[in-house]
Amino acid sequence: MLTTALAAGAAIGTLLIGAAVALIWDIPRTIVAAIMAFGAGVMLATLALELVAESREAAGIRPVVIGFGVGAVLYVGGDRLVERLLSRHDARHRSRNIHSRRGTAHPGGGGAFAVGALLDGIPESLVIGVLVALTGGFPAAMVVAIGLSNIPEGLAGSAAMLRAGRSKRTILGLWSSITVISMVAAVLGTAALSSAPPEVLAFVVSLAAGALLAMVSNAMIPEAYEEDHWLSGLIVAAGFLVAFVMNEL
Repeated sequence: MLTTALAAGAAIGTLLIGAAVALIWDIPRTIVAAIMAFGAGVMLATLALELVAESREAAGIRPVVIGFGVGAVLYVGGDRLVERLLSRHDARHRSRNIHSRRGTAHPGGGGAFAVGALLDGIPESLVIGVLVALTGGFPAAMVVAIGLSNIPEGLAGSAAMLRAGRSKRTILGLWSSITVISMVAAVLGTAALSSAPPEVLAFVVSLAAGALLAMVSNAMIPEAYEEDHWLSGLIVAAGFLVAFVMNEL
């Protein structure tokens, strides 16, 4: 349980690092995109070399295929649902601003980033918990992959909330709450699945892997490419190689 809590805190807690950087410095978007691209490469390698490979070795191909497909569908469907809900909220928000003549607002005020971090953080933490239950060790590669992917999220979300007039204490409190919730989810996941059959563990890990791959494909890589498309491919490849070497070592 302690290993799980520490691993989840280290991975999800990088949201606070991104937030702290945004609250102190004005980071160029190209640097944020580079961090996101590198994190995407690390995540891709971790999914292929650790999550899917270990699940297949533990329980065979069937739970991996089913879990991976279900995870991808669930993430895309959930992401689409959240996007629609936030779009409706922003439309109503803009309408109120027009009628009250208060000027231009920042829709969502960074709330979309916080919602996305929570939606990503819980399955990511569950993956960490299941990996600890499956291997009994500290999942260093997965922690690095998730941590790198969360830094740009904390950066972008905090910058948006600052522009919307949120206090620094409120911003740090929000990211801290998401970190604590994710740590609790990781510990509960480990407790619930520590004695589960290998097929169940493989299904859960593969489900989360499918969701994470969909997240990398829908969010991380397109955002990095949009900002700096000439270098994003090389940076993603560099992240993949670093994760590969870490996995081999």
